[in-house]
Amino acid sequence: MTENKNSKAAFLLPFRCIVFVLVFVIGAAITGKDVKDISNWWSIVASAVNIVTILIIVLAAKKSGRTYREQLNLKKGLDTPKRTIILVILFCAVGMSGMYISGLICYGSVMPKVTLNVAAPMPLALAIINLIALPATIAFAEDGLYLGCGVNSFKNKYAAVIIPAFFYTLQHCFIPTIFDAKYMLYRFLMFLPLTVIFCVYYRRKKNPVPLMIAHAVLDFATGMLILITSSSAQVYEKMESML
Repeated sequence: MTENKNSKAAFLLPFRCIVFVLVFVIGAAITGKDVKDISNWWSIVASAVNIVTILIIVLAAKKSGRTYREQLNLKKGLDTPKRTIILVILFCAVGMSGMYISGLICYGSVMPKVTLNVAAPMPLALAIINLIALPATIAFAEDGLYLGCGVNSFKNKYAAVIIPAFFYTLQHCFIPTIFDAKYMLYRFLMFLPLTVIFCVYYRRKKNPVPLMIAHAVLDFATGMLILITSSSAQVYEKMESML
């Protein structure tokens, strides 16, 4: 695959940041609530935006004469199953470590109470649907955008990591959108280590498979947590009392 074949795709990098802010601000205006009060809908919003993102990537790839798979270099046999499993475990460990470290830096605790914002309950039926929808779409949307359209759009090795990783991280400040500087910094620092490692690894290996699997595993775990809190209000209240 030739790098920088479609450098215009880099202009798509801010797309998700803008959309998430708009969705939550407009949603708050329609419901007459503060954006913080509708933050528990973040995962459903993310799944919907994921689908839109995937469609945009497909269209962008088609315009440049490629398929989605070619844009991301999504192929079988790029690595052994054993190595893939090891990488997935390592990437998941980095993702979890980022959460603990950012909590310690911003709130003085590895598990501050704001951690529960992403696990807030929602209608049970939607939580069940999203347990599948979120992990099934997240990697194809985010990795397709920030790796396939991002990393592959820059010839300079530093720009190929720094710019996509920045927007990859920044979008998480708005999922959910809560206009609190400390919380947004917490979310930014939480994902920064993993997104940088994702971009560095992808630029060197051009193998998105372990990254996408790790990404899906982490979001499946999040979806499972939301399902648990949505199944019983007492569970969420107990979790809050423990933090």
